[in-house]
Amino acid sequence: MQSDLERRVSRKLMWRIIPFVMLLYFVSFLDRVNVGFAAMSMNKAIGLSPTAFGFGGGLFFIGYFLFEVPSNLILHRVGARIWIARVMITWGIVSAASAFVTGPTSFYALRFLLGVAEAGFFPGIILYLSLWFPAKQRAVAAAWFMAAAPISTAIGSPVSGAIMQLPPIFGLADWQTLYVLEALPAVLLGFAVLKYLIDTPSKASWLNADERDWLLAKLKAEADTRHANAGHTAGALHALRDARVLALALIYFGTSAGLYTLGLWAPLMIRQFGFSAWQTGLLNGVPSVAAIVAMIVWARHSDRTGERTWHVVIPCVLACVGFAFAGQTNTALLTVLALVVVNVGISAAKAPLWAMPSTFLSGTGAAAGIAMINSIGNLGGFVGPFAIGWLKNRTGGYAAGLYVVAATLALSAIVTLLLSRKTAPRRTVASNVRHNH
Repeated sequence: MQSDLERRVSRKLMWRIIPFVMLLYFVSFLDRVNVGFAAMSMNKAIGLSPTAFGFGGGLFFIGYFLFEVPSNLILHRVGARIWIARVMITWGIVSAASAFVTGPTSFYALRFLLGVAEAGFFPGIILYLSLWFPAKQRAVAAAWFMAAAPISTAIGSPVSGAIMQLPPIFGLADWQTLYVLEALPAVLLGFAVLKYLIDTPSKASWLNADERDWLLAKLKAEADTRHANAGHTAGALHALRDARVLALALIYFGTSAGLYTLGLWAPLMIRQFGFSAWQTGLLNGVPSVAAIVAMIVWARHSDRTGERTWHVVIPCVLACVGFAFAGQTNTALLTVLALVVVNVGISAAKAPLWAMPSTFLSGTGAAAGIAMINSIGNLGGFVGPFAIGWLKNRTGGYAAGLYVVAATLALSAIVTLLLSRKTAPRRTVASNVRHNH
């Protein structure tokens, strides 16, 4: 049972931190995937083939991969407030500059630079949440944060579709207007971060003294428990060599391949049935509504039971089946239904997955390990979209590429099971919670 003090702290943490970081991720995800809507007219305007679009869309993750770990280590040193603000302002500038690409080469360059600019944001926020939320709340906190991605799709898709139907503004084509308008919030929020974000609980003036003392003691006790475990990893180099980190990166690879295949290609998959840009946006938002509900409910169940493995495996299998089904659909209704299944599976898997690293990582090890999981895992965001485009060029349809993405999610499920067997004897925080239930 939670004490009154614990309930007060939990409530304050959720209301003070989560809505703001959700807003940041909402804008981040919108700027990552609005290229899927821009492509409706941009591809023809600047001469992008399906292969070139898939390759350029995925190049974001190469820049992200190369700069992810250094960025998170810098964040760990200078604090989240300064570094997250820097990340947001620079990615907003680069995203706006995407409006002025003139061909494949400049498109590739801007997508790569966008990844460089944004590197460190997602793992930085995951690390930030681990510094504030006790273990029993971590999956739910992460789930609410990551729910901003499907929320961004649900709300952003109709908005993006509507922008794509605007007449030229200041001589800018519809896709150019899209990039500029959706980049502005990132820059403005970057300055807001400097005012609003607080680096550590010890500096939180919005917590009462007894609340702050309880939270600091709770987080320290959990850190001490991790240090006492034989499987604990604190150093950066040790974390980067830890087989569990590499396994989690491989698991995340499949979910990222699925997530960004949806982000870049789902609008075009729906548009092929003859819908307008705005109608496409509405239909593309439908699966995300179901995903939001599934993500929160599934994360609460994972936190309540303390179980993580099957809470990752089952959604990955569901998403795998959804992609395979999408490869067989030939009507708009069935395609949207398949996308609902995929969205639910991918979204539900993420929070339990991201609750795993903090059970054996801390300090600079957590900064490096979480960044490594995210950077390697996000390479799936390159492989998935590129595979769709490359195979579409050769086969004329989406099916072959969708089967490839389905296979990456099947691999994620298998690796999760293998990881659980390898780490079963370890007495981690998560296993202790399970035994207490």
